[in-house]
Amino acid sequence: MMNAIMYTVDAENQVELQEKTQLINQVWELQHTLEDLSARVDAVREEILKLKSENQVLGQYIENLMSASSVFQTTDTKSQRK
Repeated sequence: MMNAIMYTVDAENQVELQEKTQLINQVWELQHTLEDLSARVDAVREEILKLKSENQVLGQYIENLMSASSVFQTTDTKSQRK
């Protein structure tokens, strides 16, 4: 009778230990996933800053081209009517 009780307790402890191990493994996996996502967010932020800077340079370049071209110059319609 005593052996049966001890076997039941050992089996319950074994199940509990397995459940705890599974939970620890899940937490570990989620922690790594979070770290990976955080690193990805940082990389995307850096890429956004780079692209914004490039857009500013391109915008300035386009403005310079437009100001240098007579096609995009504003015309004074009043002086042309006279």
